[in-house]
Amino acid sequence: MTDKSTSRPLALVALIAGQILCAGFFLWDVAIDGLEAAWPPLNNPHFVIETLAALALIAAVAVEIHLLGKLLRREAHLQAQLSIAAGAFHDIMEARFADWQLTPSEADVATFTLKGMSIAEIAALRGTAEGTVKAQLGAIYRKAGVTGRGALLGLFVEDLMQTPQSTPPDGAGHATSG
Repeated sequence: MTDKSTSRPLALVALIAGQILCAGFFLWDVAIDGLEAAWPPLNNPHFVIETLAALALIAAVAVEIHLLGKLLRREAHLQAQLSIAAGAFHDIMEARFADWQLTPSEADVATFTLKGMSIAEIAALRGTAEGTVKAQLGAIYRKAGVTGRGALLGLFVEDLMQTPQSTPPDGAGHATSG
């Protein structure tokens, strides 16, 4: 998880903790008002309004805690699915590259291309000329039997869509075919 995604739940937890403190203060205030009010205290509109406000705040905090728990579980599930998909994509890439008999340099260029990098960016990363990257891309496209980046990426997307989905590590899901 990144620092940013970790700080969001912490900020929400801090906010909920503040609301719990406020709810505690309001409950204490309602209890004091109830003891000071003429009996029965429900005849006092101020006491009734404060009591309802405190109860509404407590209910809102309970709902927030429940929703935050659901969101954190959902995020963990999505992270697990993303990890599975990334692993599957990597496996498909390795298999395709081996089938096409790409050289190590061509495999690097193909990987960077699939990541969406430009020819200039790939050349800079690899410390080669743009012409070299273009020549390697031409060889990759020829070996893959495609005419460009979109078609190359389409091969991998098609493979992913045909690959059966793995069961999440926690065993909560069922394997399905895509």
